[in-house]
Amino acid sequence: MLRVRRSKLYTFWFRHYSRAQFRKFFSSVQTFGSENFHGMDISIPIIFYINHAYWWDGFWSQLCTEAYFHQNLFIIIEYKQLVRYQFFTRLGAFSIVRENPREAIKTINYAVELLSTPSEKQNALWIFPQGEIKHIDARPLGFFGGSAKIVEGLLKKNTSVYICSMVTRADYLDEQKPDMFLSFQAPELIAPENFTSIKELTSDMERKTEAHLDELTQKIMTRNFQGAKTLVDGELSVNRKMDRFKSLLGLHRK
Repeated sequence: MLRVRRSKLYTFWFRHYSRAQFRKFFSSVQTFGSENFHGMDISIPIIFYINHAYWWDGFWSQLCTEAYFHQNLFIIIEYKQLVRYQFFTRLGAFSIVRENPREAIKTINYAVELLSTPSEKQNALWIFPQGEIKHIDARPLGFFGGSAKIVEGLLKKNTSVYICSMVTRADYLDEQKPDMFLSFQAPELIAPENFTSIKELTSDMERKTEAHLDELTQKIMTRNFQGAKTLVDGELSVNRKMDRFKSLLGLHRK
């Protein structure tokens, strides 16, 4: 298992690199729901569980953490991916081998250890329970039980843990380049008395994520962007450059 080897230098570099990549390839990155986290008890760890539809998934985690949460970021990445891009361990990533139950248990125990470690910042885990990239509209999402197993392990050491549904969707609107939309639901506090079983919690998380995705899709379809915050504003696309050029020449439509 590849473990976290956090580096402030790599984090500083990745902050600028990821922002530059989003500016280059997207018209914007918009977020919904970041205001839902005011008043959280930062001594209680939080798990963000997220749909997995794009190669870009995870690149925005550092940007969101710095812009909204200021947490200790941890993220689980498949071993075969992380071994190719080991610099992610410098940013808080560690690996999982889902095909090997013994190795998967090591990862779950390691996640519990990281999230239970006392810290001045809130400990946060970002996890993709689908385990692999699937089409955004594929149903059912097919969540594995690892997230719920981590919750179960944390409740043996902590009195409670937050869990939060986060979903992402990229779509083309009025620009040459797509927009990326990120949506957070309000965190849910899980305590021993409302934890039933790994299977039931996994099913509940999957059901909530599917409904959350449908809600985000409806917002995009109806262009209802009320309350959205711009995390990254993209570089000028071809159509924006053309509009600006026409405006400078006085050729814009009246």
